Amino acid sequence: MRPERSVLVGPGDDAGVYLLDNGTALVETVDLITPLVNDPFIFGSISTANSLSDVYAMGGRPLTALAILGFSTCDYDSIVIGNILKGAIDVLDKAGVALMGGHSFEDNELKFGLSVTGTIDKERILRVTGAIPGDLLLLTKPIGIGIITTALKGGRIKDNEIEYAVKWMLTLNDRASEAALSAGASAATDITGFGLLGHASNMVKGSEVDFIIEYDEVPVLENAMDFVSGGIVSKGAYNNLKFVQDKVDFNPSLQEEARLLLSDPQTSGGLLVALPERNIEAFKSKGFKFWVIGRVVEGSGKLIVR
Repeated sequence: MRPERSVLVGPGDDAGVYLLDNGTALVETVDLITPLVNDPFIFGSISTANSLSDVYAMGGRPLTALAILGFSTCDYDSIVIGNILKGAIDVLDKAGVALMGGHSFEDNELKFGLSVTGTIDKERILRVTGAIPGDLLLLTKPIGIGIITTALKGGRIKDNEIEYAVKWMLTLNDRASEAALSAGASAATDITGFGLLGHASNMVKGSEVDFIIEYDEVPVLENAMDFVSGGIVSKGAYNNLKFVQDKVDFNPSLQEEARLLLSDPQTSGGLLVALPERNIEAFKSKGFKFWVIGRVVEGSGKLIVR
């Protein structure tokens, strides 16, 4: 089989999917981030959960990982690096993923992440596109992570005051992925650096559907809106909002603070799932927290925020 014919999902989705000759399909992704927290162990753990997320977003099962580490040898000693790797291994062990090795490089800014390989049922791939009119839109984690971590970097909040945000970042998307598959989801993606609006926009791009998002139904981390109102917003949120503003019909009553919150970059965010309404009970039966934040209607690839 020619290699290009084996590519079931190429660039543009959360991860790539490649069909092997024996019928097994591989799902592959890579991601790395800069520190969000001060504790090296927690940083390694969060980065690992974030890297695994793209495989779960596709409906895959991660199996192996390669670590990628960039750091300045003048600024970081072996203890810090060791704790980052310990945090990564802790999460990988919980996820049942084997660390196979990795690569490090000299960099002025600390970076860590993973290249992840897993398997996936070629008949049950959760693609970013495919939402159907009548589907409900489910979100499996609250937003506001970028705002909370920006507040930490700015000294507006202490390490022990972001435990609720860390808990969500360390929550794997494996159960959400399994629930989406078993309930017959039409489409899914994970909410990361482009924010809720950016990733939702990608789900409707070039399609004949619109997403209606009910702002009041979107779950938000504690204190996030207070920080936004106080001017604590990452540059990424402004960039994300600028990118999507022509693709979104906002309720005129929504102030810029609300629009920035919806554009806030997330790290290890939840899944955004388009699910037939008749299947909502099957999703609920998996017994974990999620929020219904809108629905899918016929349209032309727009987001409508009410």
